[in-house]
Amino acid sequence: MGIGGGKLLDLAKSAGNSLQKEIILIPTLASTCAAWTPLSVIYDDNGSYARYDIHEKSTWMLLIEPRILLNSPINYLRAGIGDTLAKWYEGNALAEKLATKSVCIELAHLAARQCQEVLLTYAEEALADLEKGKWTDALQRVIETNIIISGLGDGFGGQYLRVAGAHSIHNGMTSITQANHLLHGEKVAYGILVQLVLEGKFSEIKQLLPIYQVLKLPMTLLDIGLTVEHKAELQQIATHSVKKGEDIHLLFPDINKEKVAAAMENLEILTNHANPSMD
Repeated sequence: MGIGGGKLLDLAKSAGNSLQKEIILIPTLASTCAAWTPLSVIYDDNGSYARYDIHEKSTWMLLIEPRILLNSPINYLRAGIGDTLAKWYEGNALAEKLATKSVCIELAHLAARQCQEVLLTYAEEALADLEKGKWTDALQRVIETNIIISGLGDGFGGQYLRVAGAHSIHNGMTSITQANHLLHGEKVAYGILVQLVLEGKFSEIKQLLPIYQVLKLPMTLLDIGLTVEHKAELQQIATHSVKKGEDIHLLFPDINKEKVAAAMENLEILTNHANPSMD
């Protein structure tokens, strides 16, 4: 049994699968889909992303106790919203590349769409309700989306719809100390915007930026502890983001560190409303 946040639940899944035991998980935070998705993210001793392990079996039992989550810190719910938004922006981009889709892939695609629709509709209200200590329909919808619907998409989508550019940018960000103040989902949220720049989807960025401002999700280099003058750190993020085996290659087979670094700098221009392509 594992009771805790994402890292602890990932550890419990790794232990359970290694011992071939059934796993019961009780999340104390709604910051990721770790309680449901059949994988564990592994970090090195310095806190940098190393890999993720896919498990043969998913969680045997997931228990969500509203009284626990109602007392969780608001920044973790915010991070969960950022992480879960990526289910659509990564999953849809990958789905567009598939010539055919199985029923399971179609279900995962629908789950990803549901994640986006619920969060864009209810996230602001849910954060306000959690801050007031009120269990409401909006808060329940967002929590269930962050944990259950998000994990459902991972389970049925597997490698075809799981993660892509946004999570690879997150992985790169774990290599710099300046971004240590950000939670997993906050880094992923920034990664969504970088991925959209790489895709050339500027209209979607324009749609998201006001939402990011309201939800207080990171959207600028300053938000992640950098400026455009931190060339070495930007190169470090970019280099780690495109390492061999990173899922960004599923979306952009010819990606390189120069393109990622340029995308981050271009995003900085967009977030400062200085690019006419956003009009």
